Amino acid sequence: MTMPVVAEQPVPLTWQRHVTARWAVAVARPLALLPPRRLRRVLWAVGLGTRPAGAAETLEARRAVVSVSARCAGQGCLQRSVATLLLCRLRGVTPDWCTGVRTQPFRAHAWVEARGVPIGESADMALFHTVLSVRRPDRRSS
Repeated sequence: MTMPVVAEQPVPLTWQRHVTARWAVAVARPLALLPPRRLRRVLWAVGLGTRPAGAAETLEARRAVVSVSARCAGQGCLQRSVATLLLCRLRGVTPDWCTGVRTQPFRAHAWVEARGVPIGESADMALFHTVLSVRRPDRRSS
C-alpha cells in the first residue's frame, strides 16, 4: 500500500549546502537498497565519533535533502532518512534513525529523530511501532 504524501517544499540553499545535500542523497540511494540489518550496521558505523544531533540541525538537514531530491521530497522516506543522517554526519552529529510500521491501515515508514522526537514528520507518528533503529547515546545525560 502506498502512503499518500504531499511533496515537501524546497528551501533556498547555499551552493555548498546544495552540493553536500546532493552528495548525501546520491550516497543514500544505494544504501537504501541494502538488507535492513546490514543498513543498520552501516549507519551505526557512520555515526561513530559523533554527538547526538539536535532538532534544529536535523530539521535543517532534512529540508536540504528534500530541496535537492524530488524522491526524498515525496515517497522516498528510506532514502530521505538515510540522506538526512549522512548530511548531519558531515557536521559531526548524528540523529537517531528509525523504521517502523503501523497496522491500521498498514504502512511502513523510515524517519529520523532528535532526542526521541521525530523530525519533520506528521502528527500520526505515534501510530508507528519502531521495528529497527540506530540510536546514538546522548553523552550529555551520562
